[in-house]
Amino acid sequence: MTTETPAEHAIDLDLPPAAALAALRRTAEDLGAELQVEGASMKLHLPVLAGLRRGLISGEVDILPTQAGSRLVFRPETAIYHVQTQAVMILLLATAGGLLTLVWPFVPKLLSVAPFGALIALGGWFLVVSRLRTSGPDEFLAAVAAHEERDEHGRART
Repeated sequence: MTTETPAEHAIDLDLPPAAALAALRRTAEDLGAELQVEGASMKLHLPVLAGLRRGLISGEVDILPTQAGSRLVFRPETAIYHVQTQAVMILLLATAGGLLTLVWPFVPKLLSVAPFGALIALGGWFLVVSRLRTSGPDEFLAAVAAHEERDEHGRART
């Protein structure tokens, strides 16, 4: 599924534009994103997680000089998401286990397998729902800001 994403994401950094570009490159490399620099334009291809969906957001990146340093602006152009089918299948199985647990009072013959249904329902919760994560452009920019605090050797700046 492809969607248009008109939102703009920005962060102010206490770095000159050249150092902000270096922090952007290090963060992209660390997080598996692809930064394409072609002349004055930069394009970022950022892998994202959104609950049960996984995808890729692509868009233009601008580094604008400010009085305090620089402003990093990411303008997403396209987003491609895919549902994580393995997680959905586990949740469907967990739903069946939960229904089995709820139905046994009305069908007493299911009493012997009701604990197994509860175990399956809880297993789905612990395998999928408790591990859902979200990471997108805002989290990426926060990581760039965290790189701002470190020099090129990974040491904290003083």
